[in-house]
Amino acid sequence: MRNKVPLFGIYIALALIFSYIELLIPINFGLPGAKLGLANLVILIVLYNSGWKDALIVSVVRILISGILFGNAFSIVYSMVGGIFSLFTMIVLKKTNKFSMIGISAVGGVTHNIGQLFVAMVVLETVSVRYYLSLLILVGLFTGIIMGIVSKEVLKRLPTKSI
Repeated sequence: MRNKVPLFGIYIALALIFSYIELLIPINFGLPGAKLGLANLVILIVLYNSGWKDALIVSVVRILISGILFGNAFSIVYSMVGGIFSLFTMIVLKKTNKFSMIGISAVGGVTHNIGQLFVAMVVLETVSVRYYLSLLILVGLFTGIIMGIVSKEVLKRLPTKSI
């Protein structure tokens, strides 16, 4: 574990930088909270290069710090549920060896949005937000495919088993 600490720091710092950059990019998908998911680049790379436990640690720490720095308690809850649901789904799909990195990322983008929609239903105490589901699926697919393509290209250029 001690050898992993510097790389965990680098991965978490990169994910935080991508989270901050995402705040600066004026992309509006027309949906509240819809983003590109740039930090997912790092999570995918860690998942493929180091395994699910390391990806879980990087993801949870990134969400907590990002929420403290750039958000609030609600954003932490939304991101944590979406992030954990997404990561769990990506882990399961990766273990089947039937999906490409791009496919796994696309499903991860969709499940992240579904997780956040579930939180919105609970927080707002209404299921009426379910009408966003079809749009959130499209946005999740689009952003997930883009992040999957970029992650795949980055992973080709990294040494294997960096952690």
